[in-house]
Amino acid sequence: MRLYLAVAAGGFRRHTAYRIATAAGMFTNTVFGVIMAYTYMALWNVRPRLGGYDQAEALTYVWLGQALLMTVAMMGGGFEDELVERIRTGDIAIDLYRPVDLQLWWLAGDVGRAAFHFLGRGLVPLAFGALFFDLALPVDPRTWLAFVLAVLFGVVVSFSIRYLVALSAFWLLDGAGLTQIAWLGGTFFSGMLLPLNVFPGALGEVARALPWSALLQIPADVLLGHHTGWGLARAYAFQLGWAAVLICAGRLLQAAATRRVVVQGG
Repeated sequence: MRLYLAVAAGGFRRHTAYRIATAAGMFTNTVFGVIMAYTYMALWNVRPRLGGYDQAEALTYVWLGQALLMTVAMMGGGFEDELVERIRTGDIAIDLYRPVDLQLWWLAGDVGRAAFHFLGRGLVPLAFGALFFDLALPVDPRTWLAFVLAVLFGVVVSFSIRYLVALSAFWLLDGAGLTQIAWLGGTFFSGMLLPLNVFPGALGEVARALPWSALLQIPADVLLGHHTGWGLARAYAFQLGWAAVLICAGRLLQAAATRRVVVQGG
């Protein structure tokens, strides 16, 4: 366990080196947050209780999306590109010789990355939104703790999806195509563009049942107080259930891949 904690800490420190990129990301998230906030305001002026949210809750959702965009890697940008490259070049053979679990190694590093982006890139846009817009942020610290736990579970689900995508490079040799498909799916079905509660009929039911809803929709509803008591327990169970299924799928796919590793590099 100490080893994986050290890997997570290393993942956090690794991203602190990119200060200019982090500052640029804060600025970009803030600009897009302003654009989306005014778009949501126009939409909610026409439909005041759209998706069960009032306008303050809808604006809070916007800024939470900008705060969590990189934290849960809705649009990629985590470990997966590096892992795909190591599979393509054959360097993955070195990783498999290490006396550590390959999946847990990458998970620990991704948790460290997520912690940095949550603190170093996510809180500034959220603070900006709270300063210049009327947000429905809770005052009870227990709600914030429940939110942070939901974000952590969302990070694990996000990792599990991206790990499966990255492992596809064992067969596809280049995971760029599947990565882009996963990126599009994550953007749409996480609720980044619009809350999944707004999606109509069967589309909404399917979207809320998919694992991507664990990335933003559930953490946002936890912070907004839409999941309390047994509802909160069910939301956590949904996230943990998908995490368990996807992690097990990743282990099975990893086992199938490593039984016949082909070194493609020099």
